Amino acid sequence: MDERGKPVERLLLCRPVLWYSVCPERMVLLVIVRDPRGKQHDDFFFTTDLQASGKAVTSHYAGRWSIEDTFRNVKQALGGEDPQTWKGDGPQRAAGLSLWLYSAVWSWYITTWGTKPSWPSLPWYPEKQTPSFADALATLRRAMWNQRIFHRCGRRSLPRKMARVLIEALAQAA
Repeated sequence: MDERGKPVERLLLCRPVLWYSVCPERMVLLVIVRDPRGKQHDDFFFTTDLQASGKAVTSHYAGRWSIEDTFRNVKQALGGEDPQTWKGDGPQRAAGLSLWLYSAVWSWYITTWGTKPSWPSLPWYPEKQTPSFADALATLRRAMWNQRIFHRCGRRSLPRKMARVLIEALAQAA
């Protein structure tokens, strides 16, 4: 099975079931996915396509991960869930702007940092190799605040180490 671009081994169990509370008039296909090493929790997927293979259902849900992650980041990190506009085309425009902003942040991050890590090494996650959207946003904040705060007032106003600590705290907290 392919999980986010990497081949992984999973055990699959497929059963047509009747799910009374959701779809009482017809059968649905239940696909249970288990990690044979026992490191990840079991996943349970449902589909109304009784002819689908367990592998196809699992791959379809795994393929949606990046879409769902994008929606979560746009809503939580960029405020796209609760726009301050309620009339006419405002909500649709706010959603479009949030998605565009998400793309712009990633585009800037990839162009600027490429594959180099931009996040601080954390003792509880030393094997981290790929950035999250929060990392990209914090990196953008660091760059903007370094330019706005320290280029305007000059680096002599704060010791270099103190300035770095301040910017890092602000970038992670915002």
